[in-house]
Amino acid sequence: MRDDHVFEDLYKSYAPSVFRRARQLLGQDADAYEIVQELFLSIFEHPEQYQGRSVMMTFLYSATTHACLNRIRNGKNRERLRHDHFLSDESTTASRLTPEQAAMLHRAIQALPDDIGQAAIYFAIDGMTHQEIAEVMHCSRRHVGDLLARAADWLRNNEGAPC
Repeated sequence: MRDDHVFEDLYKSYAPSVFRRARQLLGQDADAYEIVQELFLSIFEHPEQYQGRSVMMTFLYSATTHACLNRIRNGKNRERLRHDHFLSDESTTASRLTPEQAAMLHRAIQALPDDIGQAAIYFAIDGMTHQEIAEVMHCSRRHVGDLLARAADWLRNNEGAPC
């Protein structure tokens, strides 16, 4: 049986952070609000999905990123991001991306497999290091490097192709 007070406290504590994360990735308040509602409804209906392998905020950060990635993928616009503005080096961060470049990045990620897309978001938008990405994705730094290399290869090989 669920404890509604515990869920209410969880929502009050973490919904603002989830909203900010979703808005950062999606760029729109309305979409971010929907992600918050969908994510917390999912947790309410299936609390077992939080397995305690990390702190709650890490779990929610990852779940929010995943939900936003799915939302981006399902969007109608499927233009491409030019690879010369993406994954050029480990110092690439959201603060160095123009709004146009960030929008192109969002659209390009739609076509990438889920794990590669997540790594690309953490790296290019959040400016996370390979180690930080590895911790959030529960994998090795080497695997993160491989995912980012595959993203860069995919972008290089598909430049100009419709998504």
